[in-house]
Amino acid sequence: MKQRMNYAQAAPGVWKAMRAMQDYVDSTGLEPLLLELVKIRASQINGCAYCIDMHTKDARMLGETEQRLYALSAWRETPFYSERERAALKWTEALTLLPQNDVPDELYEEMRQHFSEKELADLTLAIITINGWNRLAISFRLVPGSYQPKQRPASASAS
Repeated sequence: MKQRMNYAQAAPGVWKAMRAMQDYVDSTGLEPLLLELVKIRASQINGCAYCIDMHTKDARMLGETEQRLYALSAWRETPFYSERERAALKWTEALTLLPQNDVPDELYEEMRQHFSEKELADLTLAIITINGWNRLAISFRLVPGSYQPKQRPASASAS
């Protein structure tokens, strides 16, 4: 597979706009591992190998277990995820598969049991953002495998 183009070089404004959305998502206070699970699940649904590679590496760097990563595509069939994570994964699937789904009131009410209104708005933007990244990576055929996560600070690994 060969990358079609470097969209960040071709249209820096695209990169800047997406990066601004991602920076906001990263600053929301939502749990970093929850966000990585959402990013991986949306990327699995969309078939974005580049983003799956990136976010599984980032999740592992944050301490996520291989067992939970391996089972993520079948999360409903496992006991490995909290109720809050399960709700976020349901929301991710509903929004990622929006053309085939409605977002039912029952799902919204379930989400409200686990997330405040602000958290739910922030989680929704996180899902919108990863779906945007997926579409860029797939459209321009970003090649998976070369991404390396940022190393945690030495003080974090010493504890």
